[in-house]
Amino acid sequence: MEGIVKLKQNKKNDIIKDKNHLENIAKNVRKDIIKMLENGGHFGGTLSCVEILTSIYFNRLKKEDKLILSKAHASAALYSILSKKGIIDKKLLLTYGKKGSCLGIHAEFNLVPGVEFSCGSLGHGLSFATGMALAKKLRKEDGIIYVIIGDGESQEGSVWEAAMFASHHKLDNLVTIIDYNKIQSMGRIEDIINLEPFGDKWKAFGWNVIDVDGHDFGDLLNKFYDVSTEDNKPTVIIAHTFKGRGLSFLENQSNCHYYRLNEEECKLVAEELS
Repeated sequence: MEGIVKLKQNKKNDIIKDKNHLENIAKNVRKDIIKMLENGGHFGGTLSCVEILTSIYFNRLKKEDKLILSKAHASAALYSILSKKGIIDKKLLLTYGKKGSCLGIHAEFNLVPGVEFSCGSLGHGLSFATGMALAKKLRKEDGIIYVIIGDGESQEGSVWEAAMFASHHKLDNLVTIIDYNKIQSMGRIEDIINLEPFGDKWKAFGWNVIDVDGHDFGDLLNKFYDVSTEDNKPTVIIAHTFKGRGLSFLENQSNCHYYRLNEEECKLVAEELS
């Protein structure tokens, strides 16, 4: 576990509002992801949530807040963000997925500072986040619990059980962000188990529903400020994204969930992210 540094919390002056600055951070996060996944990995869903994670960590997350990455196969993006926040040593990124490294393919609680829950199995992150939000309510503590889930993950029954529970208990301190890239591991969402009308389903479960362009920092930041705690409802932000975002040959391709780059593609990646 050598190389882990003490967890630091966001300070007020850590909030970044400049879109160009955030876009530059996201670009460098993608570069880190490519290096970590160069021998193969979950490219598609990791690249699709870069702007979401960047917005939360560099613009929204406060000392009293927590984030759960339920779609933990995107942990490479989270590790990059944590290194840029000074929470883990950037040198650790080179050990990603290797024997003896604390940076597993799916981030694990107690191994990496800033990881609140081990989410290797999909469908559980929202339930855990709901419990955290309820605990804060009962203790009258400040803070928002953010949880990022995938769209394929949203086919899990446990997600909808948690959705009912959160609404029943009026957990207005719970914000769920769905990385709605519309492709899961084995194909397109609409061909496997269609989620539409997606927003209406969440409304029927008693949630505030916000739609957002998941790659547009202006839209993301504006919509995060739309989250209200006055109507005693949890909020879901449906972030419309593209799987494999940032790599022309992978973006929105059905086979990009798990991918291994060949030599020619490595050269193309270097050009596109330069």
